[in-house]
Amino acid sequence: MEPMDREEIARLTEEYGGQWGINHTRRLLRLVELIGEGLSYDHDVVWLAAHLHDWGAYAKWAAPGVDHAARSKEVAAPFLAERGMEPGIIAHVLECIGTHHSGDPQRSREAVLLSDADGLDFLGFIGVARDFSKNAKDLRVAYRSVKARREKVPKLLILEKAKAMAAERIARLDGFLAGFEEETGGFF
Repeated sequence: MEPMDREEIARLTEEYGGQWGINHTRRLLRLVELIGEGLSYDHDVVWLAAHLHDWGAYAKWAAPGVDHAARSKEVAAPFLAERGMEPGIIAHVLECIGTHHSGDPQRSREAVLLSDADGLDFLGFIGVARDFSKNAKDLRVAYRSVKARREKVPKLLILEKAKAMAAERIARLDGFLAGFEEETGGFF
């Protein structure tokens, strides 16, 4: 792989995605370490894909009506090419980006690691906090989003370690949701 300027990429991820973007990326990379322990995979591809996978969702690059994964691929391809990345590496990173919400097991190990880590990040308390902060004026929207993710994400996970982590997170999430439902008097 061509040398990459990791500082530039991390700085741009923070610039485009703010604290949410860079911290989400850091959490993903930590989760990849945990669920990828003992597996052979291209750490550089995962690192690049983790940083670039949501660029298409950030205000600078978002396009109305375009899925953010598809838009992130559109943004990442020329970005990586301009920095001299080999076409094979670019294709591999783009696969990871384009399938980071996919449950298809017929992907590269790097793509599976990224998507499983992304799913886990949204099953945890950080995902709940994100939904409720984005929808602070309408808690029904946040509640429905958390419930929908709680049902959808576990079905998309591929790796056994990710599934085990998800089970722990879901148990905590279910406790939170039960308390929330109780405290809202059954309105949710």
